[in-house]
Amino acid sequence: MAEERIAGAKFLNPPQVTLSDVEFQRFRTLVHETTGITLSDLKKALVMSRLGSRLRHRKIRSFAEYYRVLKDPSEGDELQAAIDLITTNETSFFREPSHFDFLRNHLKSLRPVPRPFRIWSAASSSGEEAYTLAMVLADCLGPTEWEILGTDISTRVLERARRALYPIERSATIPKDYLSKYCLKGHGRHEGMFLIDRPLRARTSFMQANLCQALPEIGAFDVVLLRNVLIYFAPAEKRLVVESIARRLKPGGILMIGHSETLAGISDRFRPIQPTVYRAI
Repeated sequence: MAEERIAGAKFLNPPQVTLSDVEFQRFRTLVHETTGITLSDLKKALVMSRLGSRLRHRKIRSFAEYYRVLKDPSEGDELQAAIDLITTNETSFFREPSHFDFLRNHLKSLRPVPRPFRIWSAASSSGEEAYTLAMVLADCLGPTEWEILGTDISTRVLERARRALYPIERSATIPKDYLSKYCLKGHGRHEGMFLIDRPLRARTSFMQANLCQALPEIGAFDVVLLRNVLIYFAPAEKRLVVESIARRLKPGGILMIGHSETLAGISDRFRPIQPTVYRAI
């Protein structure tokens, strides 16, 4: 009996499986075909680490075997799980704050009358960006008509966004007046957490979308945030994504990208207003 338990323990905690260069190239191609994202050579260790957890969960002994699983049409859920793990989801409340300062300063001129004011967080991850936008709009526009849509390719982070429940340490970048007006402190089983207030959650929705594929019917927007996304795409995919965004902006609408990104050489459908902020033309 003791020998059986020891053998079982070894199976449940197998040694680290190595990802060869050839296998990494297969996964890199699969990710590009599925999401449009180009993984650099530097991402090999990340792929090995994150997908290694799925090998252990599925009791799969090699990356070659796991790749065959992902290519199986009946394993769509597993492919989504792998994409969820590989795609980068770094985010925070009020990240790159100059964009939110721009909105505060220009909302009156951007705001349409009488149609609702709509903002799209095009890579919303776990919702921090979308709820930051909701706080700014609630503060500046009050109870007038406005709404936020957040989309992401990862179903895992979208589930977290819909819950709107975050560790209290993530509130450090939220202005104190916003924190008191729009966030609720968790108690009991939610001790150490905070929840976005219900009125903001009611104005913020989330759905899955792949920016490199045909998008669902989401309507037109006054502002789109596409921040820290283009850096993961090759030039052809960058042009495809930006063109898709342009078609969903209202005339004169605003596009914001990350501070390490540019539209130079990608699209002539926008003119710069300030660094990383563009107006559709």
